[in-house]
Amino acid sequence: MNNYRKETLCVQAGYKPKTGESRIPPIAQSTTFFYGDTQSMADCFDLKSADFFYSRLANPTVAAFEGKVAALEGGVAAIGCASGMSATTLTTFTLAGAGDNVLCSQAVYGGTFNLFGTTLPKLGIECRFFDPDDSEENIERLIDGKTKLIFTETIANPSIVVLDIEKISRIAAKHGIVHAVDNTLATPVLCRPKEFGANIIIHSSSKYLDGHAAALGGVIVDLGNFVFKGNPRYSSFNEPDESYHGLVFADLPSAQFATKCRAQMIRDIGAIMSPENAFLSYIGSDTLALRMERHSKNAAAVAEYLDKHPKTEKVLHPSLAGNKYHALAQKYLPEGQGGMLSFLIKGTSADCARFMESLKLITQETHVADVRSCVLHPASTTHRQLSEEDLKKAGVPQNLVRLSVGIENIEDIISDLDQALAKI
Repeated sequence: MNNYRKETLCVQAGYKPKTGESRIPPIAQSTTFFYGDTQSMADCFDLKSADFFYSRLANPTVAAFEGKVAALEGGVAAIGCASGMSATTLTTFTLAGAGDNVLCSQAVYGGTFNLFGTTLPKLGIECRFFDPDDSEENIERLIDGKTKLIFTETIANPSIVVLDIEKISRIAAKHGIVHAVDNTLATPVLCRPKEFGANIIIHSSSKYLDGHAAALGGVIVDLGNFVFKGNPRYSSFNEPDESYHGLVFADLPSAQFATKCRAQMIRDIGAIMSPENAFLSYIGSDTLALRMERHSKNAAAVAEYLDKHPKTEKVLHPSLAGNKYHALAQKYLPEGQGGMLSFLIKGTSADCARFMESLKLITQETHVADVRSCVLHPASTTHRQLSEEDLKKAGVPQNLVRLSVGIENIEDIISDLDQALAKI
């Protein structure tokens, strides 16, 4: 199946019915599964069997969605999680513990910034933020023997910074560190970070992957290209796990990261995706390739319109030739730059509110990246907990509006923006 192109994988990957079975994956709405003999169940608990035994660890419906996303990203395994934030948290806990540190791009989603900057330090994991546009030398200065992860976003939310994936992957590989990329806003349809050296992919699947905003979820994809065996940074992968009778995860032939994450973190924390949400996400992702084409086309048209409007100060979308990240976008996102853009209104946060409240088609929501156009003022909502200094580092000034361009008719979208801008 991995040999098929992305459009085919969106529709076909992850589930293949047997004769007489449902054509789409059924919802296995069950906490537990029957076994007729004791040894078969024991093999499940010892990781000797891939069968299902309890939905806190794995579930057939969730597995179908995991398989589809893994195929799209070119990974060896995936884990469906309760949300994108839980996917990021579980990834970090799999790699790092008290006394360790992680590097994180300062241009990330506000919730991620809070996780790394506020919550993880309380558990003894230090975060060192870096400017993704900084030089390799300056970023490398933050690395020491306790650094376990470099975390980035392909397209940053809401600053629309396009990551130079190869640069960060080069740094990570040089020091033997896992590079994880949140690929939510690009999706594997527009960019496959694996092709540029990334090791782990994170998705908030409730965004573009499902497209309908009906199912909360997240996904971790193990790309299978990081060597844990003998790496002194990752002793927990190279030492026997006594809770699995001395299993050494680095000795596994494949999916060492995903196996450790599921066997330890999913087992103990339990933040797995629900079967019904996995079902909704699976069928939603059938149309991912079609939707990303329309999202990208619409957003490029909106960016061009806003860029020429007298009431906007600046438009952030890499489709614009004058955008700082246009060249990187042509390298990493040549088939489209997605439906997310931000723009600065000539005015104050009050002007931003007046504009957003005047919209009729486009709605204010704490969400992005579904089929409906929506808008948000990040400084007073998703990034509200950040100080003025941190807002500046994250590229979120008070007059910035985040716009997620949907798949509606482009004339209707622009007409709504036009009448709302006329109100300020």
